[in-house]
This record gives sequence, structure tokens and C-alpha cells, in this order.
Amino acid sequence: MKKRMTLMLIVVAVFLTAIGAVKYGQIKKGMAEQANFQMPAEAVTTVLAKVQEWPATLSAIGSAAAVHGVVVSADLPGVVDKIAFESGRTVRHGDLLVQLDTRQEAAQLAAAQAQKELANLTVERLTGLTKTGIAAQADWDRADAELKQAEAKIGEIRATIARKQIRAPFTGVLGIRQVNLGQYLESGSPIVPLQSLDPIYVNFSVPQQDAVRLKPGIEVKVKAEGPGTEATGKLTAMDSLIDSATRNVQIQATFSNPKGKLRPGQYVTASVNLGSATTIIPLPASAINYAPYGDSVYVVEDMKDPKGQAYKGVRQQFVKLGPGRGDQIAVLEGLKPGEEVVTSGVFKLRQGASVQVNNKTVPANNPAPKPEDS
Repeated sequence: MKKRMTLMLIVVAVFLTAIGAVKYGQIKKGMAEQANFQMPAEAVTTVLAKVQEWPATLSAIGSAAAVHGVVVSADLPGVVDKIAFESGRTVRHGDLLVQLDTRQEAAQLAAAQAQKELANLTVERLTGLTKTGIAAQADWDRADAELKQAEAKIGEIRATIARKQIRAPFTGVLGIRQVNLGQYLESGSPIVPLQSLDPIYVNFSVPQQDAVRLKPGIEVKVKAEGPGTEATGKLTAMDSLIDSATRNVQIQATFSNPKGKLRPGQYVTASVNLGSATTIIPLPASAINYAPYGDSVYVVEDMKDPKGQAYKGVRQQFVKLGPGRGDQIAVLEGLKPGEEVVTSGVFKLRQGASVQVNNKTVPANNPAPKPEDS
């Protein structure tokens, strides 16, 4: 019995040893194959880094604002008796827009004028009597005061009538009418927006480190969506305060706008010409690998694998970016002239990855494409 048990144990031990040896050989062979495995080369396009001089410009997003812009409103309460304008029309300074009902004021004016005439007659009569000593000087003084009060009353009523004639405070373009005939208006009720469009302001913000390079009189160009919305103007004002939240400075430029292409509130892109040139290396926008920890590009170099075999691979290079122009992005730091930079396929690359360059079809690399937003 013991011999049989010992024999079985010996057989099991031999069997397990054999299986372990086989598995060990399989694992060792797999590890060797894994060590010799190489990822296939990724197909990419490249461009040689070249130095260029770009005029120093500062771009920002802004909005147009009227030099004069108000919502014309009622000065005094009253009923709309006449509407003398049409929505969207151009009006001149002083043009009548709305006439409120002034029948009550007209009646009061007639009564005040009659009172003035009576007071005037009384003064004239007492003037002669006072000179002859028949009337007392106090009576004449009282009559003269009543005449002046009557004249002041007339002026007050006429001013009230004028305030119920709502006129354009400046030359501009009207918006959409907000009142109707017979409508009762409270004091301050809106009637119609009025905007002065020529000239027009464009307001935008720039970082505090760039604001020191700006001064009144510098040329500013703006462009908005739509044909014919490009304009050239001058920087006219800078805010005296820096926004503590964004550390930006508010800038204001003034533009001639005779055709009214720019409208208050319109979104625009502003470009300020700083007058000097900056040395940069332009690359297609597709060459940039954007990441929260830093922007980078991939530079093609001759490399060697762990076995010492040469191959063409890529090195990830972090760069400092500048402004964009058309299809290009300016690289300020991190690249050297003559380096070969990957321009497409960067999303599938990693440090040391093998690549195969094929420049039969390359991404757009035009600083002034047509259309511009291509």
C-alpha cells in the first residue's frame, strides 16, 4: 500500500514538472517575441521649420458701441396725440418724434396770457397815477409783481408744452417704435431707441502686459461677419483702471461708419498694428498638439532602438505659441530653424514613435487663405 502511494506521488510530481517546463518555455518564447515586436511606422506629413518676420499685431475680440445711444423716453406723463417718425429712419437733431396731448396746457396758457394782459393794464394805469401822487407806490409795486408772476406762469406753461413735444436729442438712426397713438405714457416710458452710427466706437480688452505698448493714435482694424464690414480707425482712449479679476485693460477705438455697416452691440475682431516685426517660425495649425500641461510639436529625428538599429522617429518638443494668421500658428520659442516638424497625424504619435514621411498631400499652410476662415 505504501509503495503504491509513493509511486503515485512520484508520477504526479513528474507530471507537474513536465507541465511547468512546457509552460515556462512558452512564456519565455512569448517574452522574446514581445521584446522583438515593433509597432509599424505611422504615416505623417512634415514641414521644415523656417524663420519669418511677422509684423507685430495684437488681436482681440470686441463689440461696437454708439458714440451717442439712448432710448428716447417720455419726460412728462401724457397721452400720445401724434407720432411723427417711422421705425428705422434717420432723424436730425431736434426733429419731432412724438407729440403728447397738450389741450389742458393750451387752456392754461390762454388763461395765463389773459391774466398777464390785465396785470399789464393795471401797471400802466398805476404808473400815471403814481406820478401824480393819486396812487400809492405800494399799489404800483404790487401790480408790477403780479405782472411778473403772470409772465413767469406763461413761461412755465410753455415749457411744459415743449416737454410734451419729444424731439430727437441728436442725429441718428431710430430703432423700432414702442408706442401707439392714444397710449398713456408714464414719465420715463420708452418710445424708441436712437443710435448715432457715424462715427462709432469699438471696445475691446487687452492683457495688462500688452497695454503698455498701446497709445492713442495707433491704427486699429476691425472685421465683423458679413461683406463690407472691415474698417480702419484709430485708438482713441484707454481705461485708467485695470480689471482686478481679469487683469485686462479696456481699450476704445473710433471708426468712420458712413454706411452704417457696423452696428452697436455687433461682435467684431480687432487687430492693432504695433509697428514692429517679430521673429517667429510659422507652422500649420494642424502641427500643434494642444494639452493642458503645455502645447507641443513632434520633431522628426534619426533614432536607434534598444538593439541599436537606426530608424526615423519623433521627439515631442514643447513650444511657446504666438498669434495665428490664416492657416498658420506662430511659434515663438522651442523650435530651431531647419528642424523637420510633423504637420498631420500628431494625435497618434508618442515620444520615440516610428514614422514614415509622405508629403504627397499636405495640410493647408497659407497665411492668407481665401476664404479667410478656411
